Amino acid sequence: MPSFSRRHVLATGAGAALGVGAFGASASPASAAPIGSRSRGGREETRTLDELYRATLAEGGELVVYAGGDTPTQQDGTKAAFKDRFPEIDLTLIVDYSKYHDVRVDNQFATDTLVPDVVQFQTLQDFDRWKQQGRLLHYKPAGFSKVYDAFKDPQGAWVATWAIAFSFLYDTGTVGSATQLTPLDLLDAKWKGKIASAYPHDDDAVLYLFSLYARTYGWDWVAQFATQDVQFGRGSNSPGDAVFGGQKAIGVGTAGSAVSTSPVTFAIGAGHPFMAWGQRTAILKQAKNSTAAKLFLNWQLSTEMQNGSFNGWSVRTDVTPPTGLKPIWEYPNAHVDGFPRFMADRAAVERWKQTFALYFGEVKGDPTPGWLGLHPGA
Repeated sequence: MPSFSRRHVLATGAGAALGVGAFGASASPASAAPIGSRSRGGREETRTLDELYRATLAEGGELVVYAGGDTPTQQDGTKAAFKDRFPEIDLTLIVDYSKYHDVRVDNQFATDTLVPDVVQFQTLQDFDRWKQQGRLLHYKPAGFSKVYDAFKDPQGAWVATWAIAFSFLYDTGTVGSATQLTPLDLLDAKWKGKIASAYPHDDDAVLYLFSLYARTYGWDWVAQFATQDVQFGRGSNSPGDAVFGGQKAIGVGTAGSAVSTSPVTFAIGAGHPFMAWGQRTAILKQAKNSTAAKLFLNWQLSTEMQNGSFNGWSVRTDVTPPTGLKPIWEYPNAHVDGFPRFMADRAAVERWKQTFALYFGEVKGDPTPGWLGLHPGA
């Protein structure tokens, strides 16, 4: 889940062994919907952000969002920006690992104790399931037609509001600005004891990244990486924190920005795999604050917010990336289409997890967002 903190600066046989299925802000309108633009999900929102704001205040002025992420403060920048734009809205934004948030929401469904109005998770497979169960409100915020097709449900059950990429990053000063490391370079003996990584078997996006490494370079790469005295940790923020904090030279399995190479370089070199996806966001049909939820989606998809994306990539096709970058879906080595397929095959995901546990050991440590219980934000 994106934040406005430091993170914002921020082989072949494997498929056969583990299952081929694993890969297979102003008073102006938020965006104008094309006249007559309709589908089974209805037309796009035509109200301005200010109009939605007034309607939200009339509804009660409250909003609860469950967002996937790694630390309790990761979304503080988002909350501050929303509060600055809509000061009278009482926003509660709860961050936890998506894999805990999704089952928390399922349990709230089962016990009729639903808390959030909006869910924004990495667990892409949940949105398709919840759509089939009739749990999601079909709604198209302004700008929906400009969102990359693979980043939205045609009927508006969900829409990606952020484009996120995971790869490895390294301290540019230590490695040298003229050097471009590849995943193969991580096996060099000179980097032994100088690498931090998120556990791949603790975070499905990191898991997919490591599965791409295994497919591309073979299990020998995985075995050699396991001998590099890697500092594994929970939370995809932990590798970047180790590099930015000067404890390690390289961080693997973390978000980053390719906009700048100072003080770190985020590796997205052509021909070497990294991974990216659209972080899906949806309004729950049982939401107590549905108008506030609509305001939140329209605000996040507005060109103002999308142009301010920390990594330079937007989910919108009409937002031009900074010089030197292409839209994220134009990088074939980002495997944007592969991650949703990977997430949908839960049996294969489990096999990948347990196999990496054999190489790297069991996951250790408390969850970085803390233990939040059954009904955070209630």
